Amino acid sequence: MSIGQQTYGALRSRVPSSLRASIAGGVEAIGVSTSSLRVLPSFLIVGGQRCGTNSLYEYLVEHPAVGRAMPQQEVHFFDTSFWRGSPWYRGHFPTRLWMRATEARAGHPAMTGESSPYYMFHPLAPQRIAATLPDVRLIVLLRNPVERAYSQFHHERSNGNETLGFEEALDSEPERLAGEVERILRDPRYNSFSHQHHSYLARGHYADQLETLYASFPKDRVSVVLSERLFSEPQKVEGEVLDFLGLPPVASRSYGRHNAGRYAEMPSALRRRLSDHFEGSNHRLAGMLGTDPPWS
Repeated sequence: MSIGQQTYGALRSRVPSSLRASIAGGVEAIGVSTSSLRVLPSFLIVGGQRCGTNSLYEYLVEHPAVGRAMPQQEVHFFDTSFWRGSPWYRGHFPTRLWMRATEARAGHPAMTGESSPYYMFHPLAPQRIAATLPDVRLIVLLRNPVERAYSQFHHERSNGNETLGFEEALDSEPERLAGEVERILRDPRYNSFSHQHHSYLARGHYADQLETLYASFPKDRVSVVLSERLFSEPQKVEGEVLDFLGLPPVASRSYGRHNAGRYAEMPSALRRRLSDHFEGSNHRLAGMLGTDPPWS
């Protein structure tokens, strides 16, 4: 990664939130104006949300042959911003000049990618990705759906997107999501707030989402990573992902958790309720993976 990209990534988290939007807007405008000089991504982390996507992305962009998306890693082109067009999307990635310089410095072909965890769940995103990036490689992270749902709830609460309590939000989810997929399919510019932010149970039905991805991509171009492994043995998992991307391994280093939440334990009755809810979906997932996930 270039010094400029390293500096940007390190400083962005220190910038007051009130200034981030204007800075991001300036970086985005520069990217769009120079989009013809830029490359498209070779890999996408497509989900799932609250499964360690931020952490894995930060590990990958530390590789000397990988460039980050700017002004942020979550571009959300194929879900909520597809109407902006290819030049807008291309403007988020490094220039061809940067790629050539990086290849010379790293001694290996360079690549870039982004991480938008709504892609896997959005009903139109997989087809859009396949049409725009036919050779892209996809990385999927799957976490215990019970823990994922609770983590998403607290994430949405902290961002001001949720006003209900957890159990009330679960009870309200069917009504909130009713007809939203149909509206998205009917109007490609329609962005469903509840489908994106209130889908605590629906996002945990991983087998359904993997089937949709496999309908658009060969299985050998989709790498499924279990989040529990990423959290417990990050260096080994990163090495496997780098091999999937055709990149050489990197030296051992420290691995922090990025964007991790802190909140009270889930009540045991709610945990049992969610475990029962996901039992059938987890069984289907085990059949697709050829092994039981660690939370089964």
